[in-house]
Amino acid sequence: MDRSFHYLLLAAQGLFQRTAMTELSGMDLTEEQFRVLDYLGQHDGSLQEYIAAGCQMDPAAAADALARLEQKELVRRRGGGKGWRAPYLCLTEAGWEKQRQVRQAVEHLEGTILAGLDPEEVHALKDGLAEVCLSLADGQEELQ
Repeated sequence: MDRSFHYLLLAAQGLFQRTAMTELSGMDLTEEQFRVLDYLGQHDGSLQEYIAAGCQMDPAAAADALARLEQKELVRRRGGGKGWRAPYLCLTEAGWEKQRQVRQAVEHLEGTILAGLDPEEVHALKDGLAEVCLSLADGQEELQ
């Protein structure tokens, strides 16, 4: 296995993504919808542009994911206008329930993945990844 930084980062992200989507396969969510639900679980009532940035998604992909989540009645718009013009996106009651299911699945997956590391290693790994993200974000509000 190549142990270069870029390879390990890409491999870890790809493997995590594939494993997470397998874990979430019965929830009728795309990867983008999963990311939006996870984000709104911590930032309910966000603007679409912040959701896209926080989910590391292209604005068009975020708009599509949000539209589909609205069709599933998991997300609703409120404030400032009517329908699609309302700027703030919030989870519905069904959305909160789906988000709890997503969060439980991800926490289980994280526990499984990190089980081979001691707490100090987990802490160091998270700190290191946070620093990498901050470095790549270059001070932008992409990390929320």
